[in-house]
Amino acid sequence: MATRWLLMLLLGLGISGSVLQVHGQVDKLASFISIDCGLPENSAGYVQNTTNMRFIGDAGFIDAGTNHNISAEYITPALAWGWHTVRSFPTGVRNCYTLRPIASAGPTYLLRAMFMYGNYDGLNRRLPIFDIYLGVNYWSTVNINATDMPLLMEVIAYVHGGTVQVCLVNTGSGTPFISNLNLRPLKKTLYPQVNATQGLVLITRSSFGTKKNVRYGYPDDPYDRVWLPWTMPHSDKWLEISTADNVEDNLESFEVPSAVMRTAITAANTSSPIRFSWDAVRNADHHIPGYIWMLYFAELQRDAVREFYITVNGELAYPRVMTPLYLATDAIYGRQPDDGFDRYDISLNATANSTLPPIINGVEVFLLLPTTGVATVLQDASAITAVRDKYRVKKNWMGDPCMPRKFAWDGLSCNYAISGPPTVKSLNLSSMGLSGNISSSFGDLKGLQYLDLSRNNLTGSIPDTLSQLSSLTLLDLTGNRLTGEIPSMLLKRSQDGFLTLRYNNNPELCSNGNSCVPPKKKSNSMVPVYVAIPIVVVLVILLLLVLLICMRRRRQGERLD
Repeated sequence: MATRWLLMLLLGLGISGSVLQVHGQVDKLASFISIDCGLPENSAGYVQNTTNMRFIGDAGFIDAGTNHNISAEYITPALAWGWHTVRSFPTGVRNCYTLRPIASAGPTYLLRAMFMYGNYDGLNRRLPIFDIYLGVNYWSTVNINATDMPLLMEVIAYVHGGTVQVCLVNTGSGTPFISNLNLRPLKKTLYPQVNATQGLVLITRSSFGTKKNVRYGYPDDPYDRVWLPWTMPHSDKWLEISTADNVEDNLESFEVPSAVMRTAITAANTSSPIRFSWDAVRNADHHIPGYIWMLYFAELQRDAVREFYITVNGELAYPRVMTPLYLATDAIYGRQPDDGFDRYDISLNATANSTLPPIINGVEVFLLLPTTGVATVLQDASAITAVRDKYRVKKNWMGDPCMPRKFAWDGLSCNYAISGPPTVKSLNLSSMGLSGNISSSFGDLKGLQYLDLSRNNLTGSIPDTLSQLSSLTLLDLTGNRLTGEIPSMLLKRSQDGFLTLRYNNNPELCSNGNSCVPPKKKSNSMVPVYVAIPIVVVLVILLLLVLLICMRRRRQGERLD
């Protein structure tokens, strides 16, 4: 268990010092993403004035969970601002943050998640245990073992497709929560062990000879890697040495800060080795994983004759004698993981020619993380995400749509090929309260076989892109408010028996295959003419009768005369 000073050191990690409210100033650390989880949704965030590092709330990165303050008894003047709030996830098995690094950065990134329980939920007797995933790949298990103990988890990995997702998974042992989430772009040359198929999970990153209340991060380390004092046993057998001079960095693969390399430890005499160790931690499958380690050296004394051998569990880790360079960083590291050991013992032993005992300045130890989990094909993932965003689908639609299989999105099923990424096979969005037009993004799901959009409030016409889904065998549009014509290709495929097409209860949807424009009504401009003609005829007849009568009377009068 960490000592109290280390606890307080972590509580100040990355977020210590006074803060300034953000008021639109130019962010000098634009490539960093620093999220203080649980801040109110309308919070402007803040800037740490000792580093000018900007921290923002998490509302723009996730649309699930609830915000909480930790218990007041744990909020002290020594507790840095960023530990005061958490976001917890009482519903859903998997809840994911989506981060979008700037386009010019990458592809290697450092991601850091931080947790402090602080009895935010008042259930102090039940400390939660849950899993954290990097995209579709298991990252680690978060085991909260003390109410006021901070926990830092870090991984260095490739980011694919322009976004990275960090997911918290409920394993049935308490509600997941998170305090902070950071993303830091790394230079391509850093950590050559990282590639598209494997990342590195941090076990320790330590500076030897550093005072116990000192830690190094940004700006000492331009990538904001955090270096803490080494606290393992046997420290009483070491001598601490240091220099005020700058230690030159000539290692592009690691770029250890000069502040870390200016301090070191040595053994009490040349006959005493430097020894330190760590115990292997079995992963979720009870397998002992492989470890990658880096040892950093720099000579801090002039005219020193210092030579030593480096062994790991009694075997030479470096075939030659190690002779540190004066005021220049050197490193010994493994390119392939050491695995199969329950315990790792590193020993630095002076040679017979050495007049000074061994020295070491810094160490990093990582657990190898396979990142071979296959995500949903990018086009399908992008299309279904666009659908989710358009209709604001809540459900459990976070993380990868199809992977891991046990976390596949509700209402969605996938084709899992033996080789190649999964694709979306069916989608059931019936009775989901969808409104607006039918998204054209459905047309990008090229392997889609079943699409059920029935009993919603969809309007507008049926997009012709649905006609281009050659695998589609069922399309249910029943009970919407669609208008216009059904695309002719859909009707033809339905008539030919290749597609089951349902579209009842769409009163304004035309399905006869002809023009849906109603015929023009005949003009009524001739009605007065049709009415006037009989009247004129009657009047003419009456006039003729009157004339005829008059003529007869006149003739009768002439005869009488």
